[in-house]
Amino acid sequence: MKIHEYQAKEIFSQFGVPIPRGEVASNCHEVYDIARHLGGTVVLKAQIHAGGRGKGGGVRLAKSPEEAEALAREMKEFYLGIAIDRSTQRPVFMASPEGGVDIEKVAAETPHRIFKEYIDPAVGFQPFQARKLAFVLGLGSELVNPAVKIFLSLCRAFEATDASLVEVNPFAITADSKLLALDAKMNFDDNALFRHKELLELRDYNEEDPLEIQASRHGINYIRLEGNIACMVNGAGLAMATMDIIKLAGGSPANFLDVGGGANADQIRNAFHILVADRNVRAVLINIFGGIMRCDIVANGVVEAAKAVRLKIPVVVRLEGTNVEQGQEILKSSGLKFTVAHGMKDAAEKVVAAAR
Repeated sequence: MKIHEYQAKEIFSQFGVPIPRGEVASNCHEVYDIARHLGGTVVLKAQIHAGGRGKGGGVRLAKSPEEAEALAREMKEFYLGIAIDRSTQRPVFMASPEGGVDIEKVAAETPHRIFKEYIDPAVGFQPFQARKLAFVLGLGSELVNPAVKIFLSLCRAFEATDASLVEVNPFAITADSKLLALDAKMNFDDNALFRHKELLELRDYNEEDPLEIQASRHGINYIRLEGNIACMVNGAGLAMATMDIIKLAGGSPANFLDVGGGANADQIRNAFHILVADRNVRAVLINIFGGIMRCDIVANGVVEAAKAVRLKIPVVVRLEGTNVEQGQEILKSSGLKFTVAHGMKDAAEKVVAAAR
């Protein structure tokens, strides 16, 4: 789950991370009143879940270009980030002296300019690690201790909220030698949100894909992609392998969808409705291993869903496991044009050909 910058800043503040003064406006009249209340030069920042707002005109100074240029000369920008490094299976704190709108370019072209400290889950982020990062950023001696305090606070916020990502870009030194988190970004682990009811209240459905919202309401793990071959799979590992083999066969997956190992017929029907609601989809691949969920239950759910939506696109089904023969027979006797595949390679080749 993602939240807006102003919401992330409120969380930062709760953990002692210094942020600029600011308020949220929902219309132009409120912008005027808030700017007058704050006084001096103010910055207007569009609140959307997208990066690169500065490049797209979503960050504007409410002052003259001359004063904006003078302010930029007095300010140095850094990048701070905390994320989960899956290769080491632990969080990593990242810092770079090359902050600003082009941090992705820094990561791609000069990755040695992004410094990392890995966090041992057993002992947490340590002050000596924070000091190392403060020194490599080139902060003066008078700013090292304040920076260490901020870095440790960011880690506490990351851990306490079950975040999957915390970013501050830019992290700045102001003209009067103060450190401020001028920007804030936080993403949260959906699987931990049951522990954080207060975070669920921050969710903005207008910034999310309607099909992903619908899937979450049915307990289905779904991520929309840009391809034209829809996938319905049980198990995240099998879903990833299915997308890979579709690519290997020359196709492009339209989604990641995991109905889970214990899905019932209702979830199969709901998943099918979500898949075919994507107008880019030209074919569907159903790849199910029947362990906890029997293949005949999957087949019945698929047949009912296909009839309900009056399916007109080709569907390739690969079933393995418990009651696979019964499941295949249900598909064959349904009166619908399902293509039954034998093995993942066969399924991928057939669905790619069908999509074309």
